[in-house]
Amino acid sequence: MAETTLENQLTEARDHVLQTCDIKPQIGLVLGSGLGAFADSVAERTALPYGEIPHMPAPTVSGHAGKMCLGRSGDIPVACLQGRVHLYEGHPAERLVFGVRLLAHLGCSIVLLTNAAGGIDAAFKPGTLMLIDDHLNLSGTNPLNGPNHDFLGPRFPDMTRAYDEELCAMAKRAAADIGLDLAQGIYAALQGPSYETPAEIRMLRTLGANAVGMSTVPEVIALRHIGVRCGAISCITNMAAGLGHATLDHSEVEETAGATRDVFMKLLASWIQHIAA
Repeated sequence: MAETTLENQLTEARDHVLQTCDIKPQIGLVLGSGLGAFADSVAERTALPYGEIPHMPAPTVSGHAGKMCLGRSGDIPVACLQGRVHLYEGHPAERLVFGVRLLAHLGCSIVLLTNAAGGIDAAFKPGTLMLIDDHLNLSGTNPLNGPNHDFLGPRFPDMTRAYDEELCAMAKRAAADIGLDLAQGIYAALQGPSYETPAEIRMLRTLGANAVGMSTVPEVIALRHIGVRCGAISCITNMAAGLGHATLDHSEVEETAGATRDVFMKLLASWIQHIAA
């Protein structure tokens, strides 16, 4: 019953989007805290508030507009999720990934994800952009818990190459094209909403993490379950606890994300063109 219900929900959501807009997206984007401006830049743009899309959960956090925007980046049809929902908002893990499953059902064979993250690597500073090449799921849950939805993918999906190597190589070339020094590293996902303690940051550094945040990993797991290729970039908006002197605050996250907006948008546009080529 659970499988049929989810399949029906995705079908209803997909049909509503396709009836509203003529764009049939090939690439999906998930735009994190303060990073939604790219969706406003696409040509032939149609914006659908999440509340108008059947079964789509809406975010409650500042910096997440809660809209799906369809249009074209260059000549490439895209669908952008302006914002996402999180575990700390009270959603079960499976609800976090409804949006990316919808992107797949709309026809996106590639999804590029973004987030705002705390920097753990001492070489980072606020405004650094980091290509994610692997992750640590320390959220305490998994969006695939419960009965497997066989219409989506296998019970035990392989996560060896969660972040597609070819997409990562294209991201590096896209960064070089715009003169950006793109960092690279491992992203650790925790549940939040409290920021980490200095002891937790020392633990994460020992485990090999370069950045930490509260999103993205559930979506990547769900997308790889379906067989969709993924790439992801973190905007380092602050240095993690114990690595700076300022009190950690979400307004700083939004401010730094806003300050990197132009270069971030150029990177995404260049990345999409490399994928298209």
